[in-house]
Amino acid sequence: MTVAEATPDLDFDWDDKSFLGHPKGLGYLAFTEAWERFSYYGMQTLLVLYMVNFLLKPEEVGSVAGIEQLRALYGGLEGQAFASAIFGTYAASVYLTPILGGWIADRFLGKRRTVLLGAITMALGHFLMAFNVTFLLALLCLIIGSGMFKGNIASQVGSLYKPEDLRRADAFQIFYLGINAGVIASPFIVGTLGETVGWHWGFGAAGVGMLIGLGIYVAGQKYLPKEHFDVPGKEAAAAAKAPRDPMTRQDWLSTLALVLLIPVMAIAIVPNNQIFNAYLVWGDQQFALYWAGEKLPTSWLISLDAVVSVSFLAGVAAFYRWWKTKWQEPDELTKIIIGSLFSIGGMACLYMAAATTPPGEKIGLFWPVMFHIVNSIGFAHMLPVSLALFARLAPKQINATVIGLYYLSFFAGNALVGYVGGWFETMPVTQFWLIHMGFAATAGVIFVLFKLVLAPRLMHRAHSEDVALA
Repeated sequence: MTVAEATPDLDFDWDDKSFLGHPKGLGYLAFTEAWERFSYYGMQTLLVLYMVNFLLKPEEVGSVAGIEQLRALYGGLEGQAFASAIFGTYAASVYLTPILGGWIADRFLGKRRTVLLGAITMALGHFLMAFNVTFLLALLCLIIGSGMFKGNIASQVGSLYKPEDLRRADAFQIFYLGINAGVIASPFIVGTLGETVGWHWGFGAAGVGMLIGLGIYVAGQKYLPKEHFDVPGKEAAAAAKAPRDPMTRQDWLSTLALVLLIPVMAIAIVPNNQIFNAYLVWGDQQFALYWAGEKLPTSWLISLDAVVSVSFLAGVAAFYRWWKTKWQEPDELTKIIIGSLFSIGGMACLYMAAATTPPGEKIGLFWPVMFHIVNSIGFAHMLPVSLALFARLAPKQINATVIGLYYLSFFAGNALVGYVGGWFETMPVTQFWLIHMGFAATAGVIFVLFKLVLAPRLMHRAHSEDVALA
Protein backbone atom coordinates (compact mmCIF):
# COMPACT_ATOMS: atom_id res chain seq x y z
CA MET A 1 0.00 0.00 0.00
CA THR A 2 1.36 3.42 -0.93
CA VAL A 3 1.12 6.51 1.21
CA ALA A 4 -1.46 7.91 -1.23
CA GLU A 5 -3.63 4.86 -0.68
CA ALA A 6 -3.18 5.03 3.04
CA THR A 7 -4.16 8.69 3.23
CA PRO A 8 -6.94 9.27 0.69
CA ASP A 9 -8.25 12.72 -0.17
CA LEU A 10 -11.16 13.15 2.22
CA ASP A 11 -12.53 16.09 0.19
CA PHE A 12 -12.87 14.05 -3.01
CA ASP A 13 -16.21 12.41 -3.80
CA TRP A 14 -15.14 8.82 -4.44
CA ASP A 15 -18.72 7.79 -5.23
CA ASP A 16 -19.27 10.46 -7.90
CA LYS A 17 -21.16 9.03 -10.92
CA SER A 18 -21.97 12.25 -12.76
CA PHE A 19 -20.02 11.39 -15.97
CA LEU A 20 -21.43 8.25 -17.59
CA GLY A 21 -21.53 6.60 -14.18
CA HIS A 22 -17.97 7.72 -13.38
CA PRO A 23 -16.36 10.67 -11.56
CA LYS A 24 -16.61 13.98 -13.37
CA GLY A 25 -12.81 14.14 -13.42
CA LEU A 26 -12.74 11.25 -15.88
CA GLY A 27 -14.57 13.36 -18.45
CA TYR A 28 -12.02 16.14 -18.14
CA LEU A 29 -9.11 13.71 -18.42
CA ALA A 30 -10.65 11.92 -21.42
CA PHE A 31 -11.33 15.14 -23.33
CA THR A 32 -7.88 16.49 -22.45
CA GLU A 33 -6.31 13.33 -23.83
CA ALA A 34 -8.52 13.46 -26.94
CA TRP A 35 -7.25 16.94 -27.80
CA GLU A 36 -3.65 16.02 -26.97
CA ARG A 37 -3.85 13.03 -29.31
CA PHE A 38 -5.53 15.28 -31.89
CA SER A 39 -2.51 17.56 -31.86
CA TYR A 40 0.08 14.78 -31.57
CA TYR A 41 -1.19 12.58 -34.39
CA GLY A 42 -2.10 15.52 -36.59
CA MET A 43 1.47 16.74 -36.42
CA GLN A 44 2.92 13.23 -36.86
CA THR A 45 0.73 12.64 -39.92
CA LEU A 46 2.09 15.77 -41.59
CA LEU A 47 5.70 15.38 -40.49
CA VAL A 48 7.21 13.22 -43.25
CA LEU A 49 5.06 14.76 -46.00
CA TYR A 50 6.12 18.23 -44.81
CA MET A 51 9.80 17.34 -44.85
CA VAL A 52 9.75 15.55 -48.22
CA ASN A 53 7.53 18.03 -50.05
CA PHE A 54 8.75 21.29 -48.51
CA LEU A 55 11.23 21.61 -45.67
CA LEU A 56 14.10 19.47 -47.00
CA LYS A 57 13.95 20.92 -50.51
CA PRO A 58 17.24 22.66 -51.45
CA GLU A 59 15.66 26.10 -51.39
CA GLU A 60 14.27 25.67 -47.84
CA VAL A 61 16.55 23.33 -45.89
CA GLY A 62 19.34 25.86 -45.45
CA SER A 63 17.16 27.99 -43.18
CA VAL A 64 16.69 25.23 -40.57
CA ALA A 65 18.95 25.81 -37.57
CA GLY A 66 21.23 22.86 -36.85
CA ILE A 67 20.09 20.79 -39.84
CA GLU A 68 23.56 20.35 -41.36
CA GLN A 69 24.99 19.16 -38.05
CA LEU A 70 22.13 16.65 -37.82
CA ARG A 71 22.70 15.55 -41.41
CA ALA A 72 26.33 14.86 -40.57
CA LEU A 73 25.24 12.58 -37.71
CA TYR A 74 23.20 10.57 -40.22
CA GLY A 75 26.10 10.19 -42.63
CA GLY A 76 25.06 12.90 -45.08
CA LEU A 77 21.58 11.62 -45.91
CA GLU A 78 19.38 13.74 -48.15
CA GLY A 79 15.77 13.96 -49.29
CA GLN A 80 13.32 11.22 -48.36
CA ALA A 81 15.97 9.10 -46.61
CA PHE A 82 16.89 12.04 -44.37
CA ALA A 83 13.20 12.69 -43.65
CA SER A 84 12.70 9.04 -42.67
CA ALA A 85 15.71 9.16 -40.36
CA ILE A 86 14.42 12.28 -38.60
CA PHE A 87 10.97 10.74 -38.28
CA GLY A 88 12.40 7.53 -36.83
CA THR A 89 14.43 9.41 -34.22
CA TYR A 90 11.43 11.52 -33.24
CA ALA A 91 8.98 8.60 -33.06
CA ALA A 92 11.45 6.50 -31.09
CA SER A 93 12.30 9.26 -28.62
CA VAL A 94 8.71 9.80 -27.50
CA TYR A 95 8.83 6.29 -25.99
CA LEU A 96 11.90 7.12 -23.87
CA THR A 97 10.99 10.51 -22.43
CA PRO A 98 7.97 9.24 -20.40
CA ILE A 99 10.56 7.64 -18.11
CA LEU A 100 11.96 11.12 -17.48
CA GLY A 101 8.44 12.55 -17.14
CA GLY A 102 7.50 9.99 -14.52
CA TRP A 103 10.66 10.68 -12.57
CA ILE A 104 10.02 14.45 -12.60
CA ALA A 105 6.44 13.89 -11.41
CA ASP A 106 7.41 11.46 -8.67
CA ARG A 107 10.38 13.40 -7.34
CA PHE A 108 9.75 17.09 -7.93
CA LEU A 109 6.53 18.46 -9.42
CA GLY A 110 3.75 15.93 -8.94
CA LYS A 111 1.57 14.64 -11.76
CA ARG A 112 -0.63 17.71 -12.17
CA ARG A 113 2.16 20.24 -12.55
CA THR A 114 4.14 17.88 -14.77
CA VAL A 115 1.15 17.37 -17.09
CA LEU A 116 0.58 21.13 -17.24
CA LEU A 117 4.24 21.78 -18.05
CA GLY A 118 4.16 19.02 -20.65
CA ALA A 119 1.07 20.45 -22.34
CA ILE A 120 2.59 23.94 -22.47
CA THR A 121 5.85 22.56 -23.87
CA MET A 122 4.00 20.56 -26.54
CA ALA A 123 1.90 23.58 -27.55
CA LEU A 124 5.09 25.62 -27.85
CA GLY A 125 6.55 22.89 -30.04
CA HIS A 126 3.55 22.90 -32.38
CA PHE A 127 3.70 26.67 -32.82
CA LEU A 128 7.49 26.59 -33.36
CA MET A 129 6.80 24.30 -36.33
CA ALA A 130 5.47 27.41 -38.06
CA PHE A 131 9.04 28.61 -38.63
CA ASN A 132 11.71 26.79 -40.62
CA VAL A 133 14.51 27.97 -38.38
CA THR A 134 13.01 26.43 -35.24
CA PHE A 135 12.03 23.05 -36.73
CA LEU A 136 14.47 20.94 -34.71
CA LEU A 137 13.76 22.91 -31.54
CA ALA A 138 10.05 22.28 -32.15
CA LEU A 139 10.64 18.52 -32.37
CA LEU A 140 12.66 18.63 -29.15
CA CYS A 141 9.84 20.47 -27.37
CA LEU A 142 7.33 17.90 -28.61
CA ILE A 143 9.49 14.99 -27.47
CA ILE A 144 10.07 16.43 -23.99
CA GLY A 145 6.48 17.67 -23.60
CA SER A 146 5.02 14.32 -24.62
CA GLY A 147 7.24 12.61 -22.08
CA MET A 148 5.91 14.79 -19.28
CA PHE A 149 2.31 14.48 -20.43
CA LYS A 150 1.84 10.91 -21.63
CA GLY A 151 2.21 8.58 -18.66
CA ASN A 152 1.24 11.07 -15.99
CA ILE A 153 -2.24 11.82 -17.30
CA ALA A 154 -3.03 8.13 -17.77
CA SER A 155 -2.01 7.38 -14.19
CA GLN A 156 -4.43 10.04 -12.96
CA VAL A 157 -7.33 8.03 -14.37
CA GLY A 158 -6.63 5.25 -11.90
CA SER A 159 -6.33 7.72 -9.03
CA LEU A 160 -10.03 8.63 -9.41
CA TYR A 161 -11.08 5.29 -7.87
CA LYS A 162 -10.59 3.45 -4.63
CA PRO A 163 -8.62 0.21 -4.97
CA GLU A 164 -11.75 -1.91 -4.68
CA ASP A 165 -13.79 0.14 -7.21
CA LEU A 166 -14.59 -2.10 -10.18
CA ARG A 167 -15.35 0.88 -12.42
CA ARG A 168 -11.61 1.40 -13.03
CA ALA A 169 -11.36 -1.00 -16.00
CA ASP A 170 -14.36 0.62 -17.70
CA ALA A 171 -12.82 4.03 -17.06
CA PHE A 172 -9.75 3.17 -19.10
CA GLN A 173 -11.98 2.01 -21.95
CA ILE A 174 -13.66 5.45 -21.94
CA PHE A 175 -10.25 7.10 -21.76
CA TYR A 176 -9.12 4.97 -24.74
CA LEU A 177 -12.17 6.12 -26.73
CA GLY A 178 -11.00 9.69 -26.18
CA ILE A 179 -7.61 8.79 -27.58
CA ASN A 180 -9.10 7.25 -30.71
CA ALA A 181 -11.50 10.12 -31.25
CA GLY A 182 -8.52 12.46 -31.42
CA VAL A 183 -6.57 10.15 -33.74
CA ILE A 184 -9.50 9.81 -36.16
CA ALA A 185 -10.35 13.51 -36.27
CA SER A 186 -6.86 15.03 -36.53
CA PRO A 187 -5.97 14.09 -40.14
CA PHE A 188 -9.30 15.47 -41.35
CA ILE A 189 -8.57 18.87 -39.79
CA VAL A 190 -4.82 19.19 -39.23
CA GLY A 191 -3.92 17.12 -42.29
CA THR A 192 -6.37 18.88 -44.60
CA LEU A 193 -5.22 22.35 -43.52
CA GLY A 194 -1.57 21.38 -43.85
CA GLU A 195 -1.87 19.84 -47.31
CA THR A 196 -4.42 22.17 -48.91
CA VAL A 197 -3.98 25.56 -47.21
CA GLY A 198 -0.40 25.55 -45.97
CA TRP A 199 1.85 23.32 -43.87
CA HIS A 200 2.13 25.86 -41.10
CA TRP A 201 -1.65 26.19 -40.92
CA GLY A 202 -1.80 22.50 -40.12
CA PHE A 203 0.83 22.73 -37.42
CA GLY A 204 -0.89 25.79 -36.02
CA ALA A 205 -4.17 23.85 -35.81
CA ALA A 206 -2.33 21.13 -33.86
CA GLY A 207 -1.07 23.81 -31.47
CA VAL A 208 -4.58 25.19 -31.00
CA GLY A 209 -5.80 21.67 -30.26
CA MET A 210 -3.14 21.32 -27.58
CA LEU A 211 -4.19 24.63 -26.02
CA ILE A 212 -7.81 23.45 -25.95
CA GLY A 213 -6.68 20.30 -24.16
CA LEU A 214 -4.68 22.39 -21.72
CA GLY A 215 -7.70 24.58 -20.99
CA ILE A 216 -9.90 21.53 -20.35
CA TYR A 217 -7.30 20.07 -17.99
CA VAL A 218 -6.99 23.32 -16.03
CA ALA A 219 -10.78 23.58 -15.77
CA GLY A 220 -11.00 20.04 -14.42
CA GLN A 221 -8.43 20.42 -11.64
CA LYS A 222 -11.08 20.76 -8.94
CA TYR A 223 -12.55 17.40 -9.95
CA LEU A 224 -9.29 15.49 -9.43
CA PRO A 225 -8.16 14.13 -6.06
CA LYS A 226 -5.35 15.91 -4.29
CA GLU A 227 -1.88 14.51 -4.76
CA HIS A 228 0.18 12.95 -2.02
CA PHE A 229 3.91 12.37 -1.97
CA ASP A 230 5.88 9.68 -0.16
CA VAL A 231 7.50 11.29 2.87
CA PRO A 232 9.45 9.86 5.80
CA GLY A 233 7.07 8.70 8.50
CA LYS A 234 5.42 5.69 10.05
CA GLU A 235 3.68 4.63 6.83
CA ALA A 236 6.83 4.98 4.71
CA ALA A 237 8.87 3.10 7.28
CA ALA A 238 6.29 0.33 7.43
CA ALA A 239 6.31 0.01 3.64
CA ALA A 240 10.12 -0.12 3.55
CA LYS A 241 10.19 -2.95 6.16
CA ALA A 242 7.42 -5.00 4.52
CA PRO A 243 8.83 -8.39 3.47
CA ARG A 244 9.12 -9.14 -0.24
CA ASP A 245 9.08 -12.57 -1.77
CA PRO A 246 12.47 -13.45 -3.24
CA MET A 247 12.76 -14.01 -6.98
CA THR A 248 12.57 -17.70 -7.78
CA ARG A 249 14.31 -19.53 -10.62
CA GLN A 250 10.99 -19.51 -12.47
CA ASP A 251 10.71 -15.74 -11.98
CA TRP A 252 14.17 -15.19 -13.44
CA LEU A 253 13.40 -17.47 -16.38
CA SER A 254 10.19 -15.53 -17.10
CA THR A 255 12.03 -12.21 -16.91
CA LEU A 256 14.80 -13.40 -19.23
CA ALA A 257 12.26 -14.73 -21.73
CA LEU A 258 10.37 -11.43 -21.79
CA VAL A 259 13.56 -9.40 -22.18
CA LEU A 260 14.51 -11.59 -25.15
CA LEU A 261 11.09 -10.90 -26.68
CA ILE A 262 11.67 -7.11 -26.69
CA PRO A 263 13.81 -7.05 -29.88
CA VAL A 264 11.39 -9.52 -31.50
CA MET A 265 8.48 -7.17 -30.75
CA ALA A 266 10.53 -4.31 -32.20
CA ILE A 267 10.89 -6.22 -35.47
CA ALA A 268 7.21 -7.18 -35.43
CA ILE A 269 5.92 -3.59 -35.20
CA VAL A 270 7.99 -2.22 -38.10
CA PRO A 271 5.38 -3.11 -40.80
CA ASN A 272 2.55 -1.43 -38.87
CA ASN A 273 4.50 1.70 -37.88
CA GLN A 274 5.83 2.30 -41.39
CA ILE A 275 2.32 3.66 -42.05
CA PHE A 276 3.40 7.08 -40.78
CA ASN A 277 6.63 7.12 -42.77
CA ALA A 278 7.41 5.66 -46.22
CA TYR A 279 3.83 4.46 -46.74
CA LEU A 280 2.55 8.06 -46.64
CA VAL A 281 5.24 9.21 -49.05
CA TRP A 282 4.34 6.39 -51.44
CA GLY A 283 0.62 7.07 -51.11
CA ASP A 284 1.16 10.78 -51.75
CA GLN A 285 3.08 10.04 -54.93
CA GLN A 286 1.30 7.00 -56.36
CA PHE A 287 -2.21 6.43 -54.94
CA ALA A 288 -5.28 7.48 -56.93
CA LEU A 289 -6.62 9.64 -54.11
CA TYR A 290 -9.29 11.38 -56.16
CA TRP A 291 -12.95 12.11 -55.61
CA ALA A 292 -15.04 14.02 -58.16
CA GLY A 293 -11.84 15.06 -59.91
CA GLU A 294 -10.26 16.52 -56.76
CA LYS A 295 -7.22 15.02 -55.01
CA LEU A 296 -7.96 14.05 -51.43
CA PRO A 297 -5.39 14.86 -48.71
CA THR A 298 -2.96 11.98 -48.26
CA SER A 299 -3.22 12.36 -44.49
CA TRP A 300 -6.77 10.99 -44.69
CA LEU A 301 -5.18 7.56 -45.04
CA ILE A 302 -4.32 7.81 -41.33
CA SER A 303 -7.95 8.49 -40.43
CA LEU A 304 -8.95 5.48 -42.50
CA ASP A 305 -6.40 3.36 -40.64
CA ALA A 306 -7.58 4.65 -37.26
CA VAL A 307 -11.25 3.89 -38.00
CA VAL A 308 -10.43 0.40 -39.27
CA SER A 309 -8.07 -0.30 -36.34
CA VAL A 310 -10.60 0.71 -33.70
CA SER A 311 -13.30 -1.32 -35.41
CA PHE A 312 -11.18 -4.46 -35.50
CA LEU A 313 -9.92 -4.04 -31.95
CA ALA A 314 -13.55 -4.23 -30.87
CA GLY A 315 -14.42 -6.88 -33.45
CA VAL A 316 -11.55 -9.22 -32.55
CA ALA A 317 -12.33 -8.90 -28.86
CA ALA A 318 -16.00 -9.75 -29.54
CA PHE A 319 -14.97 -12.67 -31.75
CA TYR A 320 -12.92 -14.29 -29.01
CA ARG A 321 -15.64 -13.74 -26.44
CA TRP A 322 -17.93 -15.71 -28.76
CA TRP A 323 -15.23 -18.28 -29.55
CA LYS A 324 -14.62 -19.21 -25.91
CA THR A 325 -18.32 -20.01 -25.45
CA LYS A 326 -17.81 -22.96 -27.82
CA TRP A 327 -14.10 -23.78 -27.81
CA GLN A 328 -10.99 -23.07 -25.77
CA GLU A 329 -9.70 -19.55 -26.25
CA PRO A 330 -6.11 -19.32 -27.61
CA ASP A 331 -3.45 -18.04 -25.25
CA GLU A 332 -1.62 -14.78 -25.89
CA LEU A 333 1.28 -16.32 -27.78
CA THR A 334 -1.03 -18.12 -30.17
CA LYS A 335 -2.88 -14.86 -30.82
CA ILE A 336 0.40 -13.05 -31.44
CA ILE A 337 1.40 -15.74 -33.94
CA ILE A 338 -1.97 -15.31 -35.67
CA GLY A 339 -1.30 -11.57 -35.70
CA SER A 340 2.07 -12.15 -37.38
CA LEU A 341 0.33 -14.07 -40.18
CA PHE A 342 -2.09 -11.18 -40.75
CA SER A 343 0.84 -8.74 -40.68
CA ILE A 344 2.50 -10.76 -43.46
CA GLY A 345 -0.81 -10.62 -45.34
CA GLY A 346 -0.99 -6.84 -44.93
CA MET A 347 2.46 -6.41 -46.44
CA ALA A 348 1.46 -8.79 -49.24
CA CYS A 349 -1.40 -6.40 -50.09
CA LEU A 350 1.09 -3.54 -50.51
CA TYR A 351 3.33 -5.78 -52.60
CA MET A 352 0.35 -6.61 -54.84
CA ALA A 353 -0.54 -2.93 -55.11
CA ALA A 354 2.92 -2.18 -56.47
CA ALA A 355 3.26 -5.34 -58.57
CA THR A 356 -0.10 -5.16 -60.37
CA THR A 357 -0.07 -1.48 -61.31
CA PRO A 358 1.33 -0.73 -64.79
CA PRO A 359 4.20 1.79 -64.91
CA GLY A 360 3.01 5.38 -65.10
CA GLU A 361 -0.45 4.65 -63.69
CA LYS A 362 -1.78 5.58 -60.28
CA ILE A 363 -2.46 2.79 -57.80
CA GLY A 364 -6.14 2.10 -57.21
CA LEU A 365 -7.37 1.96 -53.64
CA PHE A 366 -8.46 -1.68 -53.53
CA TRP A 367 -5.14 -3.09 -52.33
CA PRO A 368 -4.34 -0.20 -49.94
CA VAL A 369 -7.77 -0.55 -48.32
CA MET A 370 -7.27 -4.31 -48.06
CA PHE A 371 -3.91 -3.58 -46.44
CA HIS A 372 -5.53 -1.44 -43.73
CA ILE A 373 -8.13 -4.14 -43.04
CA VAL A 374 -5.74 -7.11 -42.93
CA ASN A 375 -3.04 -5.21 -41.06
CA SER A 376 -5.55 -3.95 -38.47
CA ILE A 377 -6.63 -7.52 -37.71
CA GLY A 378 -2.96 -8.33 -37.15
CA PHE A 379 -2.55 -5.25 -34.93
CA ALA A 380 -5.51 -6.33 -32.79
CA HIS A 381 -3.87 -9.72 -32.25
CA MET A 382 -0.42 -8.40 -31.43
CA LEU A 383 0.11 -5.11 -29.64
CA PRO A 384 -2.58 -5.14 -26.91
CA VAL A 385 -2.16 -8.89 -26.46
CA SER A 386 1.62 -8.64 -26.14
CA LEU A 387 1.21 -6.07 -23.36
CA ALA A 388 -1.17 -8.45 -21.60
CA LEU A 389 1.44 -11.22 -21.96
CA PHE A 390 4.16 -9.08 -20.38
CA ALA A 391 1.84 -7.99 -17.56
CA ARG A 392 0.96 -11.58 -16.75
CA LEU A 393 4.36 -13.25 -16.99
CA ALA A 394 6.36 -10.48 -15.31
CA PRO A 395 7.19 -11.45 -11.70
CA LYS A 396 5.17 -9.45 -9.21
CA GLN A 397 8.35 -8.24 -7.49
CA ILE A 398 9.43 -6.30 -10.62
CA ASN A 399 6.18 -6.13 -12.60
CA ALA A 400 6.23 -2.36 -13.18
CA THR A 401 9.87 -2.45 -14.26
CA VAL A 402 9.23 -5.19 -16.81
CA ILE A 403 6.23 -3.29 -18.20
CA GLY A 404 8.49 -0.26 -18.59
CA LEU A 405 10.99 -2.41 -20.48
CA TYR A 406 8.19 -3.54 -22.82
CA TYR A 407 7.96 -0.04 -24.25
CA LEU A 408 11.61 -0.22 -25.30
CA SER A 409 10.32 -2.36 -28.16
CA PHE A 410 8.51 0.74 -29.49
CA PHE A 411 11.67 2.80 -29.14
CA ALA A 412 13.72 0.26 -31.09
CA GLY A 413 10.91 -0.48 -33.57
CA ASN A 414 10.38 3.17 -34.50
CA ALA A 415 14.11 3.73 -34.83
CA LEU A 416 14.15 0.78 -37.25
CA VAL A 417 11.16 2.26 -39.11
CA GLY A 418 13.18 5.40 -39.74
CA TYR A 419 16.27 3.49 -40.85
CA VAL A 420 14.46 1.08 -43.15
CA GLY A 421 12.23 3.84 -44.52
CA GLY A 422 15.33 5.45 -45.96
CA TRP A 423 15.59 2.55 -48.44
CA PHE A 424 12.27 3.48 -50.07
CA GLU A 425 13.74 5.59 -52.89
CA THR A 426 16.75 3.34 -53.47
CA MET A 427 15.03 0.07 -54.37
CA PRO A 428 11.95 -1.19 -56.25
CA VAL A 429 8.77 -0.66 -54.23
CA THR A 430 7.91 -4.36 -54.53
CA GLN A 431 11.22 -5.24 -52.89
CA PHE A 432 10.68 -2.65 -50.17
CA TRP A 433 7.40 -4.25 -49.08
CA LEU A 434 8.82 -7.77 -49.45
CA ILE A 435 11.43 -6.75 -46.87
CA HIS A 436 8.61 -5.73 -44.54
CA MET A 437 6.96 -9.09 -45.13
CA GLY A 438 10.29 -10.53 -44.04
CA PHE A 439 10.18 -8.55 -40.79
CA ALA A 440 6.72 -9.89 -40.00
CA ALA A 441 7.68 -13.46 -40.97
CA THR A 442 10.91 -13.40 -38.95
CA ALA A 443 9.10 -12.20 -35.85
CA GLY A 444 6.37 -14.81 -36.39
CA VAL A 445 8.90 -17.66 -36.61
CA ILE A 446 10.58 -16.56 -33.38
CA PHE A 447 7.20 -16.34 -31.65
CA VAL A 448 6.50 -19.92 -32.75
CA LEU A 449 9.87 -21.07 -31.39
CA PHE A 450 9.20 -19.23 -28.15
CA LYS A 451 5.86 -21.00 -27.81
CA LEU A 452 7.34 -24.43 -28.54
CA VAL A 453 10.46 -24.13 -26.38
CA LEU A 454 9.72 -21.82 -23.46
CA ALA A 455 5.96 -21.43 -23.30
CA PRO A 456 5.25 -24.88 -21.81
CA ARG A 457 7.32 -23.88 -18.79
CA LEU A 458 5.88 -20.39 -18.48
CA MET A 459 2.26 -20.42 -19.56
CA HIS A 460 1.08 -22.34 -16.51
CA ARG A 461 1.21 -18.98 -14.74
CA ALA A 462 -1.84 -18.03 -16.82
CA HIS A 463 -5.46 -18.07 -15.90
CA SER A 464 -8.11 -17.70 -18.54
CA GLU A 465 -9.40 -14.50 -16.99
CA ASP A 466 -5.97 -12.90 -17.37
CA VAL A 467 -6.10 -12.87 -21.16
CA ALA A 468 -6.76 -9.22 -21.94
CA LEU A 469 -8.28 -7.22 -24.75
CA ALA A 470 -8.52 -9.88 -27.44
